[in-house]
Amino acid sequence: MKIELAENYGFCFGVKRAIKIAEENTNAATYGPLIHNSKEIERLDKDFKVGLVEDFSAFKKGDKAIVRTHGIVKDELAALKRNGVDVVDATCPFVTKPQEIAQEMSEKGYSVVIFGDEKHPEIKGVKSYATHGAIVVSSVDEVKDLKLHERVALIAQTTRKVEDYMQIANYLIPRHKEVRVFNTICNATFENQEAIRNLSQKADVMLVIGGKNSSNTKQLFSIAKENCEDSYHIEDESELDFDWFKGKELCGISAGASTPDWIIQNVINHIQKGLEK
Repeated sequence: MKIELAENYGFCFGVKRAIKIAEENTNAATYGPLIHNSKEIERLDKDFKVGLVEDFSAFKKGDKAIVRTHGIVKDELAALKRNGVDVVDATCPFVTKPQEIAQEMSEKGYSVVIFGDEKHPEIKGVKSYATHGAIVVSSVDEVKDLKLHERVALIAQTTRKVEDYMQIANYLIPRHKEVRVFNTICNATFENQEAIRNLSQKADVMLVIGGKNSSNTKQLFSIAKENCEDSYHIEDESELDFDWFKGKELCGISAGASTPDWIIQNVINHIQKGLEK
């Protein structure tokens, strides 16, 4: 069986930047998981003494708090600074942009609609920047019941599928006097999704490696599954089942934006050793 990696996969710019920031700020703690990969978070704690704090109020004056890649709620960021906490901002610039758009459009009187997962930390943060509130939707069906102003601003979670985003935009545009659609889906998401689409169309088994709570990994798995029925979402090599590879000729591999190269390589090594037996 041949193993082929997707043309684009794994760590994106924002994650690489956040990991570097964390490694340069030892004896600190991230507010919430820095990225959605528990193994990499364990490595940062073990090798760089960068811990994890889930409650922002636990930070005391003089503590060093690293803001996760997904960003945090505006009021919580202000409270950390007000309380004398040394804030190191590792928010991905691709996430900072929709925060700025939400605030600007809300202050200009637009109804702000955000396409994404309301429970995701990125969306909680973006929504908090909309001065007069924002509405979060996860599908075009949820848009149909909304009472919106004549002017609408549409923002997407950075890891969403562009096809789903366009469905919402196409619904809103003919029904309102002005609809401003902001392309806030990041370049790495486009590239990774296109790469896994191409690979999954020719592979007879697909592995998508990434955290089970990673939004962008789940999107990649969804695309793989559309094209290759035998697609599996795993976090690391411990979840592999060699029955998946029986009679298969091409195993395609992709990984979420928070998946480090060492985990991907461990998976490949484990498959190769298993097939040699």
